[in-house]
Amino acid sequence: MKVKVGDSKELSVTITKEMVEEFGRLTGDLNPIHFNEEFASNTVFEKPIAHGMLVASLLSNIIGNELPGNGTIYLSQSLEFKAPVYLGDTITGRVTVLNVGRDIELQTQCRNQEGKLVIYGYAKVRLSDE
Repeated sequence: MKVKVGDSKELSVTITKEMVEEFGRLTGDLNPIHFNEEFASNTVFEKPIAHGMLVASLLSNIIGNELPGNGTIYLSQSLEFKAPVYLGDTITGRVTVLNVGRDIELQTQCRNQEGKLVIYGYAKVRLSDE
């Protein structure tokens, strides 16, 4: 796939209780901050939050399927978690091409339904056929 600086793709998903439960089951991350309302009510978040890496996986979806797409190999990803994501939030991930060479440098971000930045970072990827 031919990519150029400035190309971008977005994908939105609503975070559900079932997604959080499945992610916890698959990864073994059963921290009560994600599952227990009573526990979470005594934290700064006041209610259960989604796993940060569950939300960040939206970026992997875009990179692997859309931009650059099939055959893309992740080399690195930095992430800054800026705000919590709650059950029922609709998150829009956006990937933007910053530089194209042997490796492709990407800006990655996720925003909630209010436009608030919840995750920010950079990725470096390579196409498998290069």
